[in-house]
Amino acid sequence: MTKRIMACIDASPYAEATCDYAVWAAKKLQAAMSVIHVLDKALHTQTPDLSGSIGLGSQELLLQQLAELDEKHGKLAMERGRHILDAAKERALQAGVTDVEQLLRHGQLVETLACMADRSKLVVMGKRGFSSAEEHGHIGLHVERVIRSISTPILLTQQRFIEPKKVMLAFDGSATAEKCLSTLANSAFAAGLPVHIVMAGEESEANRHLIAAATLQLEQAGFTTQSAIVDGDPEEVLNEYQQQHHIDMMVMGAYGHSRIRQFIVGSTTTGMICNAKCSLLILR
Repeated sequence: MTKRIMACIDASPYAEATCDYAVWAAKKLQAAMSVIHVLDKALHTQTPDLSGSIGLGSQELLLQQLAELDEKHGKLAMERGRHILDAAKERALQAGVTDVEQLLRHGQLVETLACMADRSKLVVMGKRGFSSAEEHGHIGLHVERVIRSISTPILLTQQRFIEPKKVMLAFDGSATAEKCLSTLANSAFAAGLPVHIVMAGEESEANRHLIAAATLQLEQAGFTTQSAIVDGDPEEVLNEYQQQHHIDMMVMGAYGHSRIRQFIVGSTTTGMICNAKCSLLILR
């Protein structure tokens, strides 16, 4: 089965950028593209559940009216979804992607993407969706669950598309970071782009050795590289480096510690996503 670039499109301000990043990735990877819109009943239905507070005399009539109203909400959501997909497909076709598939699904985004994992080369989605678009400094309702639930690479976008000209690899020498390094070295995704390899940590012999080995691997794969070790909290110093060096895309691993530990002390991955000012490629 040919794997595709999956662009998750909704009615948020991130939709156009999500489509444009998916187009960019489809061209880089010479892949077909799918635009997906998921109809989540809990999000598009505004009618409250009043069945428990309806009086005996009017219960049947009101329940019927509520059911009809719920059906109208569902039909409107489907119609809007089709318009969103039509606009996204037209945008992708005009940008030069010739194979664009439309997918309108009922359910939840996480479960939908999990079911489609075997046909997904890359998932592209906004950092926030329709229901949380203005909650700056936070991530969308589904983003963290999607990252934890699927092994497919995920590209998280900002609200505006900026074609990547520089890539930064957040590297810490862990098994996850080594896998990110290998993926980057062997993929056409960043081909032709300079890569900054940046470690948040102390300037030690061990860290210099790790950075040197990572640099060698990328240079042997044909990349132009620049490396740095920056001391401080990863969430702060990595994002500062990105802004100082005008990095357009950051590559990083996802959630390297246990879920229990993340619940207690938080997660560097979540903090990085919240504070990032550029697109993020999240690899497992």
